[in-house]
Amino acid sequence: MKKQTIRSLSAAVAMSLIVGASLVACGGKSTSTAAAASVTKTGTGKGFGGDIVATLTVESDGTVSDCKLEGASETESIGGAALEELAKQVSKSRHCQLAELAGIIELSGRINEKTKGLELDTENLLLLNKYATLMKRAFGTDTTKALDEQDTGKILAALKITAQPVNRQTADGLLLMQTCCKRAFIRGAFMAAGSISDPNKAYHFEIVCHTKEQARQLQELLCGFDTDAKIVERKGHYVVYIKEGAHIVDSLNIMEAYVSLMKLENVRILKEMRNSVNRKVNCETANISKTVNAAVKQIEDIRLIQKMRGLDDLPAQLREMALLRLEYPDAPLKELGGYLDPPMGKSGVNHRLRKLSAIAEELR
Repeated sequence: MKKQTIRSLSAAVAMSLIVGASLVACGGKSTSTAAAASVTKTGTGKGFGGDIVATLTVESDGTVSDCKLEGASETESIGGAALEELAKQVSKSRHCQLAELAGIIELSGRINEKTKGLELDTENLLLLNKYATLMKRAFGTDTTKALDEQDTGKILAALKITAQPVNRQTADGLLLMQTCCKRAFIRGAFMAAGSISDPNKAYHFEIVCHTKEQARQLQELLCGFDTDAKIVERKGHYVVYIKEGAHIVDSLNIMEAYVSLMKLENVRILKEMRNSVNRKVNCETANISKTVNAAVKQIEDIRLIQKMRGLDDLPAQLREMALLRLEYPDAPLKELGGYLDPPMGKSGVNHRLRKLSAIAEELR
């Protein structure tokens, strides 16, 4: 959905930049800097998931030589795939169809001021097609034709939506009595105002609601399926979000987006393996660094003793250990212990090296 929103906003931004006007439609602004043979224009507009910045390079003959768009978007592999998958999934039961329609209309519906008919406030083709299919099956309504006030009244009555505006209401409890209907409602809400960020960067699932009551209802429904859904207020909207990767997988399962669920699980497995390998490598690196630093310090102490006092003056056990450390400067303690006669464990080797270090400290 967000990709479609960005696509439509991008067209408005680009057109505004070319004519040099401000981005009034997107609530943004346009600035420009002139070069000898070309003009670079930059515009910022408010998108669904944040600011969208468009940069155009216009040559002296009026042609556009470069166009760059930057802004928040869903990952194509998970968020976009989930929307496509959910758009094809239509419940056979009418009660589930009504619940899903309620989720869509309460977050993306509106009443046309001229026709007084119900319509969707979106340019998302996947959502529009899903809405048309559900309306056809549940009410036999053709959404390619504008609904009149009478048909709209019947549909809203069936959906238990009795107040205005329709996109600021919460679903009636009668529509959400069965588990399958709860799943359908969440599915409709996600298609209308939901997104999933790129799991390779961070785990984030969200549905943007118009009112706190809508957010609380969605949160209760999601938590009813044992997900850790939370609410945050953002730019006048209330966002129901999930940060835990496993719970986002559960959310896809709730909405019955099983293909997208498997894609996300694959990403999670690879990510966890990568993190596990990195942790082990970091741990090994830290251990090696610690061993090397300790060996360097031990050799410095032995060299100091050799210079200031001489190794022959040391007790036989310490002299043997000092000579072994000089002969095997990179060997770990366990290996050094194996060169002794009789062999000695790490603790015994460490004890003798500590004695050598204490002698060196006295000489300093």
